[in-house]
Amino acid sequence: MLFMIFVFDFFKTTSKIAYMEKVDIYIEKGISLAIEYGLNLALAILTLVVGMFIINSFVRFLKKTMNKRGVDPSLVPFTSSLVGTLLKVMLLVSVASMVGIETTSFIAVLGAAGLAVGLALQGSLANFAGGVLILLFKPFKVGDVIETQGFTGVVQSIQIFNTIMNTFDNKKIIIPNGAVSSGPITNYSAEEFRRVDMEFGIGYDDDIKKSKDILSKLIAADNRILQEPAKPFIALKELGESSVNFTVRVWAKAEDYWGIFFDMQENVKLTFDKEGISIPFPQRDVHLHQVK
Repeated sequence: MLFMIFVFDFFKTTSKIAYMEKVDIYIEKGISLAIEYGLNLALAILTLVVGMFIINSFVRFLKKTMNKRGVDPSLVPFTSSLVGTLLKVMLLVSVASMVGIETTSFIAVLGAAGLAVGLALQGSLANFAGGVLILLFKPFKVGDVIETQGFTGVVQSIQIFNTIMNTFDNKKIIIPNGAVSSGPITNYSAEEFRRVDMEFGIGYDDDIKKSKDILSKLIAADNRILQEPAKPFIALKELGESSVNFTVRVWAKAEDYWGIFFDMQENVKLTFDKEGISIPFPQRDVHLHQVK
């Protein structure tokens, strides 16, 4: 009986010692893990806090810069939000790698998803990029008269994906920004002054000097015609098939261009008629021969 009690006490004591040894091992492992990963965790938290502060400051700076440069108000929040989101995703991936989380497969999945979305929306992305370029570099602005992609009209709005124009006969034209930014653009409103080029013809029997004097007087009588950046120019251009043609070039403010052009056409015709100067037009003589 005493032997059984001794054996029981022996195994009980041995199990306690083994248990305590295991506890000591776990404590040592916990301390080593805390030392090993605690520093990385603290550094990751610090990086996350500082990184978020820097990203938010950069986004605010980007908003102020875009507002100062007159970027379209509809683009400012969209662009700043997109940039902020991308930077925050990059920060989170960096922080995750600092605490030992495997990010290779995660990045690969993100890359594959981004590629698939990019291929599916490549047209929309091209239009978005074109809209950003137009709003940043401003080849034209709302209210300008431009010619692009075979259309001429007044720019009504510049959106993220499209540019909306109104033609002079009041048709609304919606053109994708990708095509606009990658194609030629003629901006008729970009410069303050424009040159008005006109051509007038007289008959071969009419007086050339008298015709030039009439054109000079009509130009001098129009206060909208400027002497700078160049004085009005009148010259004999060519001896045409049925007329002697003059080239007339005058400078004016951009808003007076069409007014001067149309008024000169009318005034020249009325004055030439009054002064007996003919404005010839092509004629053909048709001879009929009767065959018996």
